[in-house]
Amino acid sequence: MVEKVIKLENISLVDFLGVDNINLKEISSAFPKSKIISRGNEIRIQGSNPEILKINSTFNDLIEHYKKFGKVTTDNVLNYVEKEGRDFSLLLQEDTLIYGAKGLAIRPKTENQSKLVASSRKNDLIFAIGPAGTGKTYIAVALAVKALKNKVVKKLIITRPAVEAGENLGFLPGDLKEKIDPYLRPIYDALYDMIPSEKLKYYLEHNVIEIAPLAYMRGRTLNNAFILLDEAQNTTTMQMKMFLTRMGPESKMIITGDISQVDLPRNMSSGLVEAVKVLDGVEGISIIKLSGKDVIRHRLVKNIIAAYDKSKK
Repeated sequence: MVEKVIKLENISLVDFLGVDNINLKEISSAFPKSKIISRGNEIRIQGSNPEILKINSTFNDLIEHYKKFGKVTTDNVLNYVEKEGRDFSLLLQEDTLIYGAKGLAIRPKTENQSKLVASSRKNDLIFAIGPAGTGKTYIAVALAVKALKNKVVKKLIITRPAVEAGENLGFLPGDLKEKIDPYLRPIYDALYDMIPSEKLKYYLEHNVIEIAPLAYMRGRTLNNAFILLDEAQNTTTMQMKMFLTRMGPESKMIITGDISQVDLPRNMSSGLVEAVKVLDGVEGISIIKLSGKDVIRHRLVKNIIAAYDKSKK
């Protein structure tokens, strides 16, 4: 029997452990072989060493969540302790990708996110495919920022196709880039999580980080860069081929998309769907498929995805 003590410093116990320690009870029920006791601001864990490592990792995730949002809910706890789709040995092995703007550790939280990180070390071109909420874009941005911070690349290029998801870009003011910037909000949010605002402003003004519509990539050779194509399910076959052939020396690409949410006209096929079929098995190219098990948003998101998948079948 091994014992581990976790001190909760500068943390409101009721906001972290929940009313009547409901959050602690959820963690205890997820790890029935171990004993978890709350005494003041200390959490004592008694059990086998492998399980204590899992519980400690879960508490670390929850502490980071608390520092960012100021509260931990039962749904948050369930997201972090759910066993399905989580390989803790992989998570511990991958550990932290980068430390964000507020010092928070950013790391993969599911088995497939860990596979995406591991694949980026071996391959220069990666397709990350999965439904909303699986963290594919967030992890891809973290990998790109890490490459920039470690001077593996000289710049980041983040792009997406200018396809309207049931809305009309033409009514928005400004040029094409200004029209599409609101659609890139998740990318900006991720960057602000990972890079201090003043430094990010400098990077954007000096084109160290370039965020632009896919149309701006035509005719370019992208050298010594980390390139991320988001929402790739909305590329046409020609757009995808154009983008893939922009890749220059010393560059890496990650292409993310959700093939269940294609917004192209019905008579047009998705360039992402075709590219995955054509390039499957090509050396140096990796295809990582994420699923509902990787969703780290509200637990209802998993149920929604499962319900839609069942309806299709």
